[in-house]
Amino acid sequence: MILVLMGVSGAGKSTIGHTLAERLHCPFADADDYHPPANKAKMASGQPLNDDDRQPWLERLNELMREWHEQESSGILACSALKDKYRVTLSQGMPEGTVQFVLLDLPKETLTERLAARKHEYMNPKLLDSQLATLERPSDAVIVTNDRPVDQVVDEILSKVK
Repeated sequence: MILVLMGVSGAGKSTIGHTLAERLHCPFADADDYHPPANKAKMASGQPLNDDDRQPWLERLNELMREWHEQESSGILACSALKDKYRVTLSQGMPEGTVQFVLLDLPKETLTERLAARKHEYMNPKLLDSQLATLERPSDAVIVTNDRPVDQVVDEILSKVK
C-alpha cells in the first residue's frame, strides 16, 4: 500500500505522514524535498508553479513510488497533488489499487493561521490562494479533516484506507 497524503500547504501532510510511516514501519518521503532548485526559487519569490514546472517533479515522485512497489514496500508520500492530472502522473504504471490518495482537508482560515505560524524553506504563504484555486478535489480519495491531534487523524486514515 502506498499512501499519498495530499492537500494544500499547511494541511499537515508531512506531520501526518511521518506518524503514518512510523506506525506502518515504511518509508516516508516529502515531495518538497524533490523539487529542483528553480522550482524552490520560484515559489520562494511568491510565484506559483505551472504545469510545466511540476511535470518533471511529478515524474520523479512516480519513479520513487514505483521503486517502493518493486521492492514490495509500502510507503507514505506527502505531496500536494492538487490536480487530477497530477494524480494520474503520480500513479502511472502502478497496478490499480496500489496507490491510495488521502486528502487532508481544512478551512482556509485554519490553513492561513498555520502558514503564518510556521517557517518554510521556500513555501511562501501568499501561494495559499493559488493552491486553493488549483485544487481539484478528488472523488476517489479518502478525505480526512486534519483538525485534531495527530494520532486521532492517523487512526482515522488507517480505518478508512483499503
